[in-house]
Amino acid sequence: MLHAGPGPHRAAAGAGRPGQALAAVREGDTLTVTKLDRLARSVPDALDILSQLSRRGVRFALGGSVYDWNDPFARMFLQILAVIAEFEANLIRQRTREGMAIARQNGKLRGKQPRLKPAQDREIRRMRDSGDYNVAEIAALFSVGRPTVYRSLDRTAELPPLPAGTRPVPEVTQYDQLLTRNLEQQ
Repeated sequence: MLHAGPGPHRAAAGAGRPGQALAAVREGDTLTVTKLDRLARSVPDALDILSQLSRRGVRFALGGSVYDWNDPFARMFLQILAVIAEFEANLIRQRTREGMAIARQNGKLRGKQPRLKPAQDREIRRMRDSGDYNVAEIAALFSVGRPTVYRSLDRTAELPPLPAGTRPVPEVTQYDQLLTRNLEQQ
């Protein structure tokens, strides 16, 4: 018996990849899936896979029950489950898209935020424009990868270059807030 899907009994052949599990099963084996949507993404795919398994003499188990594809009632039941699984997946996709559109409208969906602060971006731009540092050295100084430095340079491409002898003004508001809080507590 091969098991495709999540869980402690998952065999290496079916480790979340139905294609590998399908290639590994032989006549007389039982392919077990926990949910039908773990086996196929659409109704035609599910019906095609189940037909292939039946032709190869492989039994199909969903949850704890084994279904014979040649039995008309089992075939109808699996087809209905495949339709419901596809419907569920489409509902999830639709709701996700709607939620993302609302979040984007409200300014909440911004994607992954930059690792570096704007002041660090400006400093990277200054260091690169000065010609004293290459990208690898800047990356090492800021403990980031080279792609992060390149993204930082892209973000600051529109800014006018700072003169080589200047440094950006540090952001001190957070330190002022900490100092004020500490004074209030005393």
